[in-house]
Amino acid sequence: MTITDAPPVARPVGRRRMVWTVLLWLSLVPATIWLVARTFGWDAGFWVQFLAFTPYVAIWTLIPALGALIARRWAAAAVAVLISFGFASAVVPRVVADGDRGPATGVELRVMTSNMLFGGADATEIVRLVRDNDIDVLAVQEFTEHGQQALRAAGLEQLLPYQQLAPEWGASGSGLYSRFGFAEQASRRNDGGFQQAHAAVQVPGAGTIYVESVHPLAPSSRDTLSGWSADLRDQVPADGGLPKILMGDFNATLDHKPLRDLIDTGYRDAADTVGKGWIATWGPYDGDPIPPVTIDHVLADDRIGVKDVQVHSVKDSDHRAVIAWLTLPAA
Repeated sequence: MTITDAPPVARPVGRRRMVWTVLLWLSLVPATIWLVARTFGWDAGFWVQFLAFTPYVAIWTLIPALGALIARRWAAAAVAVLISFGFASAVVPRVVADGDRGPATGVELRVMTSNMLFGGADATEIVRLVRDNDIDVLAVQEFTEHGQQALRAAGLEQLLPYQQLAPEWGASGSGLYSRFGFAEQASRRNDGGFQQAHAAVQVPGAGTIYVESVHPLAPSSRDTLSGWSADLRDQVPADGGLPKILMGDFNATLDHKPLRDLIDTGYRDAADTVGKGWIATWGPYDGDPIPPVTIDHVLADDRIGVKDVQVHSVKDSDHRAVIAWLTLPAA
């Protein structure tokens, strides 16, 4: 009897290759949709919330690009690299300091914004940040009467004696505290129902500037989307009039077109300008597995220089305080 080797089993190499190719192409579909939506400002339904996580998606797009290159699926690799490049163009500039930061000389102004989470943030910590960083103007959101009393007890009014305050129960209150006096001051209720304190601040050596504590409605449901869009659309544009600073909880990241449109009226995002635009300012600290995002901003119009930005955690708040060192043109 003759013993022969068993014939080799044919492996479905072609089928396996086809499956991997299909999976690679399918992995590119959601990233493509995401990039198009981010670029053209599609913010229907809950999609507007997902856009806040664009930097995380940008990092993820490197995986299918690398996988396609390793597998030598050249067509898929070309598309994947183009998608990654599109995301990189949108988010990488945030970690690169701008060559043009505005005027480098003039009168220094230090500003800070802090969302107090229904007035319950640690007032002592906020006042310490104001004192240690020699803050000239402080904007607060979710500002309640309890928060006002706590800040007073912590000594804020001795540091920043000029005020435009609109405390309210819940999340709708707003306030401005300043080292310098006001030429005009008021508070307006935006379309979403939140107060926004604002004032014409008289800065010695620099004249008068406009400052507003910004707090658009959060796009937390379909019912709030129109209010959110209207609030961002109705913020004061930078062009013309007094030099302007808008700071607060914008409930929007640089991946939301309404915020980019506001910036395009003549503002600089301070953190983005100095290469710190990826530093997260809001995150759910109650155990929810949601990545932190950057929704608190200091916007300074193009007539104002940006020297530096710092972000600090504040106990008992889900937002981090943002401090910006600005340069105002001398009067």
